[in-house]
Order: sequence, then structure tokens, then C-alpha cells
Amino acid sequence: MGKVNIGLRGWRFDEDEVFDDDGRVRPLGTMDEDTKARVLRLTERLSDPCDACWLQYGQDDPQQCSPAEVIYGEPRGEVILCRDHETDFVYWFREVADEELIGTRDLQDAFHGWFADGGRAPEGYAGVEHVDEDPEGVPEAPDPHEELPGIEEEIERIDDEDLDALDIDLDDLDV
Repeated sequence: MGKVNIGLRGWRFDEDEVFDDDGRVRPLGTMDEDTKARVLRLTERLSDPCDACWLQYGQDDPQQCSPAEVIYGEPRGEVILCRDHETDFVYWFREVADEELIGTRDLQDAFHGWFADGGRAPEGYAGVEHVDEDPEGVPEAPDPHEELPGIEEEIERIDDEDLDALDIDLDDLDV
């Protein structure tokens, strides 16, 4: 099995570590800590709008916000973006951001600050070109607007203290 994106492009998972043969989420206790943290955080963020759109329109005009399509960074410091704003992030990351932000939770705050201050990619900046080499050979990821199959049952099995330690907001889930 290969690497797959789940719901959003960006974070790639070993398919056989996350899903069983029936396409349901494996028990969270069988995943390594990084994978478990990313799967839980992704579950929390799947239905959120693009961070950059939210900074532009926010609570005043949330209908203007595009849904997120891509995720960058580390859990609890990630940036989620729509296709249009991904280029702004890539420009900022490559040309503006300090290297010491890589792999830290401070990445989100730094990008948000730059973007809120009017930072944007220059006109015509290329950004990232996404190429699907074998789109038919990639297993279908769950619909980002639907739950990950089996995730709610797995979350119910986690001890409350362990969930608190992960710092995940699961208010939108029916657990």
C-alpha cells in the first residue's frame, strides 16, 4: 500500500497504517503518536474554511470563505488553504518565512500575521504544480465533508485524559 492524503492534500499517511482492509480507520492505539495526532487534528479541521479566506472575510462574511483543500505544517500549528491561497503560503514559506519555523507550531501564527498584514504572492508566482501520476491507482479518500469511517468509534475508546493531552476539539463530532 502507498501514501495517501485524507480529505486534504498535504499530510500524507501510510494507507495500511490508517485504514484496515475494509477502508475503516484502524484502532487509534495501533497508530504511532504522530499519525494519531495528525488523523485526529485532520478530523477536527476537515470542514473548516481556508485560513487566509477567514483572515480576509472572517465572521463578517463567512460565505466568501472557500473550503480548505490543502494542509501544511504541524498539528495545532497547521495552515489550511484553498487552491487560490495556497500560492500565497508557498511564496511566504519559500521566500519570506524564517527557517526556524519549519516543523514548529509557530508556523501558523507567523503565516497568519504576514497574510493579515497584506502579504501576498507576487502576481504570476507559480506556486506548486500538483501532478497525479496514477490517479486510478490511488485509493479513494473519504469525502472531506463526511466523517472518516470508524473514527468516531475509535475516539470513543480513548481515555478522556489521553484525549485532553492531545488538545483536540471534538465538539463537532457525535461522540
